[in-house]
Amino acid sequence: MLKAARNGDAAALSTLFGLYQNYVRLLAASQIRARLRVRASESDVVQETLLNAARGFSEFRGNTGGEFVTWLRAILTRKIQTLIQTHVDAQVRDVRREISLDTVGKWVDQSSVRLENVLAASDPTPVTQLANQERSVCVANALAQLSEDHREVLLLRSIEGLSFPEVADQMNRSHGAVRMLWLRAIEALRDKLQTESEP
Repeated sequence: MLKAARNGDAAALSTLFGLYQNYVRLLAASQIRARLRVRASESDVVQETLLNAARGFSEFRGNTGGEFVTWLRAILTRKIQTLIQTHVDAQVRDVRREISLDTVGKWVDQSSVRLENVLAASDPTPVTQLANQERSVCVANALAQLSEDHREVLLLRSIEGLSFPEVADQMNRSHGAVRMLWLRAIEALRDKLQTESEP
């Protein structure tokens, strides 16, 4: 698909970005919620990231899905860094509050690693045996198909890395209810990935 997109196949390019849209959305959500709260639209960040990637696709030099994911993540990182700087500029200017591109990149990478490890403790499946980058995309696509509550608890706990008490506070639920919801969400995600990996 990468080769076809490079050769000018517009349908292949559109399909390619569609395959990675949930991955970009999940990483964007984890950063916007943690760093900007309600000051930015997750959908706008995803659209602008994918639009910038489509416009600059001729500059992509990789040959694999993993390299493509890394390239998309770099574009997303720059977009989030710009949003954060805009937010800082909107407040009283304080140089100490400026956040470097490297810092934002580390935040996005941490979310990506957490995404890669969502099911690390579970039994190996064909999905968990894939390269980490490919597994991240598979997990992001499966998460997009879960119920809103399951998706929310996994995003907060497993990707943003919040503690159970913090998740309970965010979701207005008891600590015990959140733990049970998280366990059910992990099971639902595992089932979804298992179903998708079957021929």
